[in-house]
Amino acid sequence: MGLAKRRRAMGYSQEKLAHLLGVDRTTVGRWESGRISPQPPQRRRLANALELSLDELDCLLATSAAMVQETARCQAEESPTPGDPDEMMRRAFLRVLSVSGALAALPVDEAEALKEGAGLGGPADFDRMNGHLWQVYQLARSKRAVHPVIRDQLTTLNEALASGRGPTRPLMSAAADLFQLAGEVAFDSNLYSEATSSYALAASVGRDAGAYDLWACALVRHAYVEMSERRHRQAAELLGVAARLARRGDSALSTRQWVASVQAEAYAGLGDLGACERAMDQAETVRELGGDSANGGWLRFDGARLAEERGARYVQLGRFDLAEETLTGALKQTALSAGHSYRRRGAVLTDLAVIGVRRGDTEQVVAYGGEAVGLARATESGYVGRRLRSLHGELGPLSWDRRVAELGAEIAALSTS
Repeated sequence: MGLAKRRRAMGYSQEKLAHLLGVDRTTVGRWESGRISPQPPQRRRLANALELSLDELDCLLATSAAMVQETARCQAEESPTPGDPDEMMRRAFLRVLSVSGALAALPVDEAEALKEGAGLGGPADFDRMNGHLWQVYQLARSKRAVHPVIRDQLTTLNEALASGRGPTRPLMSAAADLFQLAGEVAFDSNLYSEATSSYALAASVGRDAGAYDLWACALVRHAYVEMSERRHRQAAELLGVAARLARRGDSALSTRQWVASVQAEAYAGLGDLGACERAMDQAETVRELGGDSANGGWLRFDGARLAEERGARYVQLGRFDLAEETLTGALKQTALSAGHSYRRRGAVLTDLAVIGVRRGDTEQVVAYGGEAVGLARATESGYVGRRLRSLHGELGPLSWDRRVAELGAEIAALSTS
């Protein structure tokens, strides 16, 4: 445990501890970063505030300095190099985009190309492999584990495009599909720039392929990046374009309903209850479609998540009475029971913990928040981690409870692990 973690475990913010000790907040920050050490008169007051002996405080300060040095070393080691997997994937993205853009402008004998593409490496093979990768991604605890396989698939797809093994447009559709999966992996790992690049490529290639549903779904996923950084108005604009594209797509698919579901989240972020409710009602029309409206890959919206999504929107809008009833009902679904979808369950648990904070119910906060932290650790999911960080920002009024303070420290540790 470093000095910062001990401070959080005791329920202090940097500002509160600084006020207690009669120093500036930046001084506390410098202590925690190991840049300076407390002066002798300050050491006693700091040790008392953190309920430590002077020897224990010295150990803690030494640990903090060592942790900062180790973090700097790791960051230097993790800088992108020509052989870095992330950098290799980015290069593959750019190669596929440049090749697909050039091939889209060339005349193609579709009949001859279909014959050439009938064997291994044709569009049907890529579609099957992509579908399999989406299933693996959905079931994987650690989403990043799928990254190397996606990189290999991108390399193979790039070779197929360059060699003209199959009809261009179907191969480009396969590329747009795969770019979206790559973006999902990056987004779950909190690599927002990589995720945005992936979704932009997916949208560009989907446009060139004339695949409106793929194009629309790429914009929806891009909107999630905007919302994760609280740019709800920009997300709403992206989703408006996605809705127009979806209307030109296949009406038998659930693209339009998925767009509406995500629009509800953007409207909730803007505080527009009426628009949010209308969008959720439109998303509910997915039940009128047949069982094949979602392909289980780049389009997975089948209405199964509507209850938890509606509950999450109510939390955003501050309607906690409606939210708690909806979310506890969602938690009873088989898909959200323990051992099934870790990310979905973690998100619902976090929302229920937020409701506990708003009501001052420490038992609810600790019970739901603690389980969500356990799921975040088990999956290394950036998605659940982001939701928990939002919860962490609201724990302050309840930090007098040691269990809540410890929960806050555990969430903070997730951010630095």
